[in-house]
Amino acid sequence: MKDLIRHFIPQKVINYLKHLPMAYFASLYYGFPAKKLKIVGVTGTEGKTTVVNLIYHILETAGEKNAMISTVCAKIGQEEIDTGLHVTSPSHWPLRRLLKKISDKGIKTVILEVTSNGLDQFRFWGINFEIGLLTNLHRDHLDYHKTFDNYRLAKLKLFKKSKIVILNKDDSSYDFLAKRLKDKTIITYGLKNQADFIPVTFNFQTTLMGDYNQLNCLAAIAACSVLGVDGQVIRKGLLTFKGVEGRLQEIKEGQNFQVFVDFAHSPVALEVVLKALKLSMAKTGKLMVVFGSAGKRDQGKRPLMGEAAACYADQIVLTADDPRDEKVAEICKEIAEGIGQKKPYKVIEDRSEAIAFALKEARKGDIVALCGKGHEKSLAIGDQEIPWSDQEEARKILKNLKRRS
Repeated sequence: MKDLIRHFIPQKVINYLKHLPMAYFASLYYGFPAKKLKIVGVTGTEGKTTVVNLIYHILETAGEKNAMISTVCAKIGQEEIDTGLHVTSPSHWPLRRLLKKISDKGIKTVILEVTSNGLDQFRFWGINFEIGLLTNLHRDHLDYHKTFDNYRLAKLKLFKKSKIVILNKDDSSYDFLAKRLKDKTIITYGLKNQADFIPVTFNFQTTLMGDYNQLNCLAAIAACSVLGVDGQVIRKGLLTFKGVEGRLQEIKEGQNFQVFVDFAHSPVALEVVLKALKLSMAKTGKLMVVFGSAGKRDQGKRPLMGEAAACYADQIVLTADDPRDEKVAEICKEIAEGIGQKKPYKVIEDRSEAIAFALKEARKGDIVALCGKGHEKSLAIGDQEIPWSDQEEARKILKNLKRRS
Protein backbone atom coordinates (compact mmCIF):
# COMPACT_ATOMS: atom_id res chain seq x y z
CA MET A 1 0.00 0.00 0.00
CA LYS A 2 2.85 2.38 0.87
CA ASP A 3 4.48 1.82 -2.53
CA LEU A 4 1.15 2.31 -4.30
CA ILE A 5 0.49 5.64 -2.55
CA ARG A 6 4.08 6.70 -3.16
CA HIS A 7 3.67 5.99 -6.90
CA PHE A 8 1.02 8.75 -7.23
CA ILE A 9 2.86 11.44 -5.24
CA PRO A 10 5.58 13.29 -7.17
CA GLN A 11 9.02 13.34 -5.55
CA LYS A 12 9.03 17.14 -5.69
CA VAL A 13 5.92 17.26 -3.48
CA ILE A 14 7.56 14.93 -0.95
CA ASN A 15 10.72 17.04 -0.99
CA TYR A 16 8.87 20.27 -0.19
CA LEU A 17 6.27 18.90 2.23
CA LYS A 18 8.49 16.43 4.09
CA HIS A 19 12.22 16.94 3.52
CA LEU A 20 12.39 20.74 3.59
CA PRO A 21 10.55 21.06 6.94
CA MET A 22 12.74 18.28 8.37
CA ALA A 23 15.87 20.16 7.30
CA TYR A 24 14.61 23.39 8.85
CA PHE A 25 13.60 21.88 12.19
CA ALA A 26 16.79 19.79 12.43
CA SER A 27 18.89 22.92 11.79
CA LEU A 28 16.86 24.89 14.33
CA TYR A 29 17.11 22.16 16.98
CA TYR A 30 20.90 21.91 16.67
CA GLY A 31 21.40 25.67 16.45
CA PHE A 32 22.38 25.86 12.75
CA PRO A 33 25.82 24.30 13.40
CA ALA A 34 26.98 24.70 9.78
CA LYS A 35 27.27 28.46 10.28
CA LYS A 36 30.30 27.95 12.52
CA LEU A 37 32.08 25.66 10.06
CA LYS A 38 34.08 25.89 6.84
CA ILE A 39 32.56 23.11 4.73
CA VAL A 40 34.01 21.51 1.60
CA GLY A 41 31.35 19.61 -0.38
CA VAL A 42 32.50 16.84 -2.72
CA THR A 43 30.03 15.48 -5.26
CA GLY A 44 30.12 13.41 -8.45
CA THR A 45 29.31 9.93 -9.67
CA GLU A 46 32.60 8.21 -8.87
CA GLY A 47 35.52 9.08 -6.62
CA LYS A 48 33.70 11.12 -3.96
CA THR A 49 34.75 8.96 -1.04
CA THR A 50 38.39 8.77 -2.13
CA VAL A 51 38.61 12.54 -2.63
CA VAL A 52 36.97 13.25 0.75
CA ASN A 53 39.45 10.91 2.46
CA LEU A 54 42.38 12.39 0.53
CA ILE A 55 41.54 15.94 1.58
CA TYR A 56 41.02 14.84 5.18
CA HIS A 57 44.38 13.00 5.21
CA ILE A 58 46.27 15.93 3.65
CA LEU A 59 44.83 18.35 6.21
CA GLU A 60 45.80 15.93 8.99
CA THR A 61 49.30 15.76 7.48
CA ALA A 62 49.40 19.55 7.64
CA GLY A 63 48.57 19.38 11.34
CA GLU A 64 45.14 20.93 10.88
CA LYS A 65 42.22 19.53 12.87
CA ASN A 66 39.37 18.67 10.53
CA ALA A 67 36.44 16.28 10.18
CA MET A 68 34.87 14.33 7.36
CA ILE A 69 31.54 12.67 6.64
CA SER A 70 31.67 10.10 3.85
CA THR A 71 30.13 6.87 2.58
CA VAL A 72 32.51 4.72 4.62
CA CYS A 73 32.24 6.59 7.94
CA ALA A 74 32.48 9.94 9.68
CA LYS A 75 35.74 11.03 11.30
CA ILE A 76 35.92 13.77 13.91
CA GLY A 77 39.59 14.25 14.63
CA GLN A 78 40.71 10.67 15.32
CA GLU A 79 37.23 9.44 16.32
CA GLU A 80 35.53 7.21 13.75
CA ILE A 81 31.72 7.01 13.63
CA ASP A 82 29.63 4.49 11.69
CA THR A 83 27.01 6.35 9.61
CA GLY A 84 24.86 3.28 8.88
CA LEU A 85 24.12 0.81 6.08
CA HIS A 86 23.89 2.02 2.47
CA VAL A 87 24.39 5.63 3.60
CA THR A 88 26.37 8.21 1.62
CA SER A 89 24.90 11.49 2.83
CA PRO A 90 23.26 11.16 6.27
CA SER A 91 19.68 12.34 6.57
CA HIS A 92 18.65 15.73 7.98
CA TRP A 93 18.80 14.96 11.72
CA PRO A 94 21.91 12.73 11.82
CA LEU A 95 23.80 15.20 9.61
CA ARG A 96 23.07 18.21 11.85
CA ARG A 97 23.86 16.12 14.93
CA LEU A 98 27.29 15.29 13.47
CA LEU A 99 27.92 18.92 12.48
CA LYS A 100 26.98 20.04 16.00
CA LYS A 101 29.39 17.52 17.50
CA ILE A 102 32.14 18.70 15.15
CA SER A 103 31.52 22.34 16.06
CA ASP A 104 31.48 21.56 19.79
CA LYS A 105 34.91 19.93 19.43
CA GLY A 106 36.31 23.22 18.14
CA ILE A 107 36.98 21.84 14.66
CA LYS A 108 36.50 24.40 11.91
CA THR A 109 36.84 22.48 8.62
CA VAL A 110 34.54 19.67 7.44
CA ILE A 111 34.89 17.60 4.27
CA LEU A 112 31.41 16.42 3.32
CA GLU A 113 30.40 13.86 0.72
CA VAL A 114 27.36 15.22 -1.11
CA THR A 115 24.88 13.14 -3.13
CA SER A 116 22.40 14.16 -5.80
CA ASN A 117 19.51 12.60 -3.85
CA GLY A 118 20.59 14.51 -0.74
CA LEU A 119 20.74 17.78 -2.66
CA ASP A 120 17.31 17.16 -4.16
CA GLN A 121 15.84 16.32 -0.75
CA PHE A 122 17.14 19.47 0.99
CA ARG A 123 19.51 17.50 3.27
CA PHE A 124 22.02 20.34 2.87
CA TRP A 125 19.54 23.16 3.33
CA GLY A 126 21.04 25.98 5.39
CA ILE A 127 24.61 24.92 4.58
CA ASN A 128 26.77 27.34 2.62
CA PHE A 129 29.86 25.64 1.25
CA GLU A 130 33.31 27.22 1.17
CA ILE A 131 34.19 24.88 -1.71
CA GLY A 132 32.01 22.76 -3.98
CA LEU A 133 34.03 20.10 -5.84
CA LEU A 134 33.02 17.83 -8.72
CA THR A 135 34.77 14.53 -9.44
CA ASN A 136 32.84 13.48 -12.57
CA LEU A 137 29.31 12.93 -13.85
CA HIS A 138 28.10 9.70 -15.43
CA ARG A 139 24.81 7.81 -15.50
CA ASP A 140 23.63 7.03 -11.96
CA HIS A 141 20.51 7.13 -9.76
CA LEU A 142 18.19 7.37 -12.76
CA ASP A 143 15.65 5.30 -10.83
CA TYR A 144 15.28 8.47 -8.75
CA HIS A 145 16.11 11.34 -11.14
CA LYS A 146 14.59 9.72 -14.28
CA THR A 147 16.87 11.63 -16.70
CA PHE A 148 20.57 12.46 -16.81
CA ASP A 149 19.82 16.19 -17.10
CA ASN A 150 17.77 16.03 -13.88
CA TYR A 151 20.70 14.29 -12.25
CA ARG A 152 23.12 17.02 -13.38
CA LEU A 153 20.77 19.77 -12.27
CA ALA A 154 20.57 18.20 -8.83
CA LYS A 155 24.37 18.24 -8.62
CA LEU A 156 24.38 21.86 -9.77
CA LYS A 157 22.63 22.84 -6.53
CA LEU A 158 25.86 22.25 -4.59
CA PHE A 159 27.82 24.69 -6.73
CA LYS A 160 25.12 27.34 -6.49
CA LYS A 161 25.61 27.17 -2.71
CA SER A 162 29.44 27.28 -2.92
CA LYS A 163 31.80 30.23 -2.64
CA ILE A 164 34.46 28.54 -4.80
CA VAL A 165 33.78 25.82 -7.37
CA ILE A 166 36.30 23.15 -8.42
CA LEU A 167 35.46 21.32 -11.66
CA ASN A 168 37.00 18.44 -13.61
CA LYS A 169 37.98 19.94 -16.98
CA ASP A 170 38.07 16.46 -18.56
CA ASP A 171 34.48 15.64 -17.63
CA SER A 172 31.83 15.77 -20.36
CA SER A 173 29.56 17.90 -18.13
CA TYR A 174 32.14 20.64 -17.61
CA ASP A 175 30.63 23.05 -20.18
CA PHE A 176 27.08 22.29 -18.96
CA LEU A 177 28.04 23.32 -15.43
CA ALA A 178 30.45 26.16 -16.23
CA LYS A 179 27.83 27.96 -18.35
CA ARG A 180 25.48 27.95 -15.37
CA LEU A 181 28.12 29.14 -12.90
CA LYS A 182 29.43 32.29 -14.57
CA ASP A 183 29.05 34.28 -11.36
CA LYS A 184 31.27 31.86 -9.44
CA THR A 185 35.03 31.55 -8.99
CA ILE A 186 35.83 28.34 -10.90
CA ILE A 187 39.07 26.40 -10.45
CA THR A 188 39.79 23.45 -12.75
CA TYR A 189 41.88 20.28 -12.80
CA GLY A 190 42.45 17.58 -15.41
CA LEU A 191 44.72 15.14 -17.21
CA LYS A 192 43.70 15.60 -20.84
CA ASN A 193 42.74 19.28 -21.01
CA GLN A 194 44.54 22.44 -19.96
CA ALA A 195 43.45 23.31 -16.44
CA ASP A 196 44.60 25.14 -13.31
CA PHE A 197 45.89 21.92 -11.76
CA ILE A 198 47.56 19.34 -14.02
CA PRO A 199 50.47 16.94 -13.36
CA VAL A 200 52.88 19.16 -15.32
CA THR A 201 52.30 22.19 -13.09
CA PHE A 202 51.81 20.25 -9.84
CA ASN A 203 53.90 17.10 -9.94
CA PHE A 204 53.08 14.44 -7.34
CA GLN A 205 53.36 10.74 -6.56
CA THR A 206 50.72 8.36 -5.27
CA THR A 207 50.41 4.67 -4.51
CA LEU A 208 46.84 4.68 -5.88
CA MET A 209 46.32 2.80 -9.12
CA GLY A 210 44.75 4.09 -12.36
CA ASP A 211 44.20 7.35 -14.24
CA TYR A 212 40.94 7.92 -12.37
CA ASN A 213 42.91 8.08 -9.11
CA GLN A 214 45.29 10.57 -10.70
CA LEU A 215 42.22 12.77 -11.23
CA ASN A 216 41.09 12.13 -7.64
CA CYS A 217 44.50 13.30 -6.44
CA LEU A 218 44.35 16.43 -8.60
CA ALA A 219 40.89 17.22 -7.20
CA ALA A 220 42.28 16.95 -3.66
CA ILE A 221 45.31 19.04 -4.63
CA ALA A 222 43.04 21.81 -5.93
CA ALA A 223 40.87 21.80 -2.79
CA CYS A 224 43.82 21.76 -0.37
CA SER A 225 45.55 24.53 -2.31
CA VAL A 226 42.42 26.68 -1.97
CA LEU A 227 42.44 25.91 1.76
CA GLY A 228 46.00 27.24 1.95
CA VAL A 229 47.95 24.02 2.47
CA ASP A 230 51.62 24.18 1.41
CA GLY A 231 52.46 22.31 -1.80
CA GLN A 232 55.13 20.10 -0.21
CA VAL A 233 52.75 19.10 2.57
CA ILE A 234 50.14 18.18 -0.07
CA ARG A 235 52.71 15.99 -1.85
CA LYS A 236 53.64 14.29 1.40
CA GLY A 237 49.97 13.64 2.17
CA LEU A 238 49.35 12.12 -1.27
CA LEU A 239 52.35 9.82 -0.95
CA THR A 240 51.41 8.58 2.53
CA PHE A 241 47.72 8.05 1.76
CA LYS A 242 47.02 4.30 1.89
CA GLY A 243 43.62 4.28 0.23
CA VAL A 244 40.05 3.73 1.43
CA GLU A 245 38.35 0.56 2.61
CA GLY A 246 36.62 -1.13 -0.31
CA ARG A 247 38.27 1.02 -2.97
CA LEU A 248 40.70 -1.24 -4.86
CA GLN A 249 41.51 -2.79 -1.50
CA GLU A 250 43.89 -5.72 -1.89
CA ILE A 251 43.27 -8.90 0.09
CA LYS A 252 46.46 -10.82 0.89
CA GLU A 253 46.45 -14.27 2.48
CA GLY A 254 49.67 -15.61 0.97
CA GLN A 255 48.06 -16.63 -2.35
CA ASN A 256 50.05 -16.42 -5.61
CA PHE A 257 47.40 -14.28 -7.35
CA GLN A 258 45.90 -10.90 -6.48
CA VAL A 259 42.44 -10.23 -5.05
CA PHE A 260 40.86 -6.77 -4.93
CA VAL A 261 37.60 -5.56 -3.39
CA ASP A 262 36.02 -2.46 -4.95
CA PHE A 263 32.75 -0.56 -4.62
CA ALA A 264 32.34 -0.21 -8.41
CA HIS A 265 28.60 -0.50 -8.99
CA SER A 266 28.06 1.54 -12.15
CA PRO A 267 29.16 0.96 -15.77
CA VAL A 268 31.87 3.66 -15.72
CA ALA A 269 33.19 2.66 -12.29
CA LEU A 270 33.42 -0.97 -13.36
CA GLU A 271 35.18 0.00 -16.58
CA VAL A 272 37.84 2.22 -14.98
CA VAL A 273 38.57 -0.26 -12.18
CA LEU A 274 38.92 -3.23 -14.53
CA LYS A 275 41.00 -1.17 -16.95
CA ALA A 276 43.39 -0.16 -14.17
CA LEU A 277 43.73 -3.76 -13.01
CA LYS A 278 44.23 -5.06 -16.55
CA LEU A 279 47.01 -2.56 -17.22
CA SER A 280 48.73 -3.49 -13.95
CA MET A 281 49.00 -7.22 -14.61
CA ALA A 282 51.35 -9.39 -16.61
CA LYS A 283 50.19 -10.28 -20.11
CA THR A 284 50.04 -13.96 -19.17
CA GLY A 285 47.62 -13.35 -16.29
CA LYS A 286 43.84 -13.61 -16.42
CA LEU A 287 41.46 -10.99 -15.03
CA MET A 288 38.30 -12.34 -13.41
CA VAL A 289 35.48 -10.21 -12.04
CA VAL A 290 32.62 -11.08 -9.71
CA PHE A 291 29.72 -8.61 -9.60
CA GLY A 292 25.98 -8.07 -9.81
CA SER A 293 23.59 -5.12 -9.77
CA ALA A 294 21.27 -3.83 -7.07
CA GLY A 295 17.59 -4.64 -7.16
CA LYS A 296 14.99 -1.85 -7.23
CA ARG A 297 17.58 0.51 -8.68
CA ASP A 298 18.36 1.85 -12.18
CA GLN A 299 17.64 -1.20 -14.37
CA GLY A 300 18.93 0.49 -17.50
CA LYS A 301 22.53 0.35 -16.32
CA ARG A 302 22.62 -3.45 -16.05
CA PRO A 303 23.48 -4.36 -19.68
CA LEU A 304 25.92 -1.42 -19.68
CA MET A 305 27.71 -2.98 -16.72
CA GLY A 306 27.91 -6.26 -18.62
CA GLU A 307 29.35 -4.44 -21.60
CA ALA A 308 31.93 -2.68 -19.41
CA ALA A 309 33.02 -5.97 -17.83
CA ALA A 310 33.34 -7.62 -21.24
CA CYS A 311 35.76 -4.90 -22.38
CA TYR A 312 38.47 -5.85 -19.88
CA ALA A 313 37.69 -9.03 -17.93
CA ASP A 314 38.73 -12.42 -19.29
CA GLN A 315 36.16 -14.27 -17.20
CA ILE A 316 32.96 -12.93 -15.60
CA VAL A 317 30.94 -14.31 -12.70
CA LEU A 318 27.51 -12.73 -12.19
CA THR A 319 25.97 -12.91 -8.74
CA ALA A 320 23.82 -11.20 -6.09
CA ASP A 321 24.37 -7.57 -5.08
CA ASP A 322 21.56 -6.23 -2.87
CA PRO A 323 18.79 -7.89 -4.93
CA ARG A 324 16.09 -6.71 -2.49
CA ASP A 325 12.83 -8.26 -3.75
CA GLU A 326 14.01 -8.86 -7.33
CA LYS A 327 15.15 -12.28 -8.54
CA VAL A 328 18.93 -12.53 -8.80
CA ALA A 329 18.65 -14.68 -11.92
CA GLU A 330 16.61 -11.99 -13.70
CA ILE A 331 19.08 -9.24 -12.74
CA CYS A 332 21.99 -11.36 -13.99
CA LYS A 333 20.13 -12.07 -17.23
CA GLU A 334 19.82 -8.32 -17.88
CA ILE A 335 23.54 -7.80 -17.16
CA ALA A 336 24.39 -10.71 -19.48
CA GLU A 337 22.62 -8.98 -22.38
CA GLY A 338 25.55 -6.56 -22.42
CA ILE A 339 28.13 -9.35 -22.36
CA GLY A 340 26.61 -11.33 -25.22
CA GLN A 341 29.16 -13.62 -26.83
CA LYS A 342 32.10 -11.29 -26.19
CA LYS A 343 33.43 -13.05 -23.07
CA PRO A 344 32.67 -16.24 -21.14
CA TYR A 345 30.47 -15.72 -18.11
CA LYS A 346 28.88 -17.81 -15.40
CA VAL A 347 25.87 -17.06 -13.19
CA ILE A 348 26.20 -18.14 -9.55
CA GLU A 349 23.40 -16.54 -7.58
CA ASP A 350 24.86 -17.07 -4.11
CA ARG A 351 27.58 -14.44 -3.62
CA SER A 352 29.67 -16.63 -1.32
CA GLU A 353 29.67 -19.46 -3.86
CA ALA A 354 30.48 -17.03 -6.67
CA ILE A 355 33.52 -15.66 -4.83
CA ALA A 356 34.65 -19.18 -3.91
CA PHE A 357 34.38 -20.27 -7.56
CA ALA A 358 36.51 -17.34 -8.78
CA LEU A 359 39.18 -17.81 -6.11
CA LYS A 360 39.41 -21.56 -6.78
CA GLU A 361 39.77 -20.89 -10.52
CA ALA A 362 42.53 -18.30 -10.09
CA ARG A 363 46.11 -19.25 -10.90
CA LYS A 364 49.50 -17.63 -10.43
CA GLY A 365 49.60 -14.13 -11.93
CA ASP A 366 45.80 -13.80 -12.17
CA ILE A 367 43.69 -11.02 -10.64
CA VAL A 368 40.24 -11.51 -9.11
CA ALA A 369 38.13 -8.37 -8.68
CA LEU A 370 35.15 -8.51 -6.32
CA CYS A 371 33.02 -5.52 -7.27
CA GLY A 372 29.89 -3.80 -6.04
CA LYS A 373 29.97 -4.12 -2.24
CA GLY A 374 33.25 -2.41 -1.35
CA HIS A 375 33.10 -1.21 2.25
CA GLU A 376 29.48 -2.29 2.81
CA LYS A 377 28.68 -4.65 5.66
CA SER A 378 25.36 -6.12 4.56
CA LEU A 379 23.45 -7.63 1.65
CA ALA A 380 19.90 -6.35 1.12
CA ILE A 381 17.84 -9.48 0.46
CA GLY A 382 14.07 -9.10 0.49
CA ASP A 383 13.33 -6.64 3.28
CA GLN A 384 16.29 -7.82 5.39
CA GLU A 385 19.88 -6.64 5.76
CA ILE A 386 22.03 -9.77 5.98
CA PRO A 387 25.49 -9.24 7.54
CA TRP A 388 28.08 -9.44 4.77
CA SER A 389 31.65 -8.44 3.92
CA ASP A 390 33.44 -9.24 0.64
CA GLN A 391 36.73 -8.80 2.47
CA GLU A 392 35.90 -11.27 5.24
CA GLU A 393 34.42 -13.78 2.80
CA ALA A 394 37.47 -13.63 0.53
CA ARG A 395 39.88 -14.05 3.46
CA LYS A 396 37.93 -17.03 4.80
CA ILE A 397 37.91 -18.76 1.41
CA LEU A 398 41.59 -18.02 0.76
CA LYS A 399 42.59 -19.44 4.16
CA ASN A 400 40.60 -22.62 3.45
CA LEU A 401 42.21 -22.98 0.04
CA LYS A 402 45.65 -22.55 1.62
CA ARG A 403 44.95 -25.27 4.18
CA ARG A 404 43.88 -27.69 1.44
CA SER A 405 46.93 -27.07 -0.76
